[in-house]
Amino acid sequence: MMNNHTLVKEFFLMGFPVGPDMRMFLLGLFSLFYAFTLMGNGVILGLICVEARLHTPMYFFLSHLAIVDISYACNTVPQMLANLLDPSKPISYTGCLTQTFLFLTFALTECLLLMVMSYDRYVAICHPLRYSVIMNWRVCITLSLTSWVLGFLLSLTHLILLLPLPFCGPQKINHFFCEILAILKLACADTHVNEILILGGATSVLVGPLCSIVISYIRIIWAVLHIQSREGRQKAFSTCSSHLCVVGLFYGTAIIMYIGPHHRNSKGQQKYLLLFHSLFNPMLNPLIYSLRNNEVKGALKRVLGKGRPS
Repeated sequence: MMNNHTLVKEFFLMGFPVGPDMRMFLLGLFSLFYAFTLMGNGVILGLICVEARLHTPMYFFLSHLAIVDISYACNTVPQMLANLLDPSKPISYTGCLTQTFLFLTFALTECLLLMVMSYDRYVAICHPLRYSVIMNWRVCITLSLTSWVLGFLLSLTHLILLLPLPFCGPQKINHFFCEILAILKLACADTHVNEILILGGATSVLVGPLCSIVISYIRIIWAVLHIQSREGRQKAFSTCSSHLCVVGLFYGTAIIMYIGPHHRNSKGQQKYLLLFHSLFNPMLNPLIYSLRNNEVKGALKRVLGKGRPS
């Protein structure tokens, strides 16, 4: 059966079905967003590296989140910009599958890192006297490495199941990058197993960590409400509000995209949801952490020489 299929060596990304003028506008707009993403996450990463006061478990995990967001953007946005510049330029079969694998790796790693960060906040607020013992550097490094390794292995599983599939055309992917569900629609074979694995993986990796995050924050809120001083409550909420915003943005779009009922969302809606998930989330994360976190703002002022010496 596979002998009757033409060996596909490249794909064409349909991207955004707009005219030349709108393509140039989107090219400039997305280039600006891409620059903000790299700059914002780069600043967060640089501050954590050079500022001794940020050498804590919370900011250690935040540095990994910044690395994931930079990697996210660098994996998908350049190809999207190239496609806007020249829609007729194809992407190779190998390049397409590599992009799919890396996207899944970074997405799954971010899911797990956000869960780890919520556990860190739970220990810091609910068990402050034991925080340095529970969240020691060995535990922090183990949790971060586990997130990366699990993200890599789960993505490798999807790639191994994707590689044997034959593709016989059309070679047009209805997306702005090589997203796995869009690729599966072009396969000339039964993709039922792949789709079940994607749904099962998305359910376990999204819903499981999200439930853990919700439980952690229920306990955090309960503990914060029992803090006697108003200043103490505000400080505790301020350290968690940034993380909650990031969790809401990331999990909200991801669950709608991969777990929500597909018959309610058109292909275009799913595409734009994933655009928000892969472009705007990485850009917004450093803004949320810098605007809502006094320690980050203080570190930035000190680095820029505007802070007063203590």
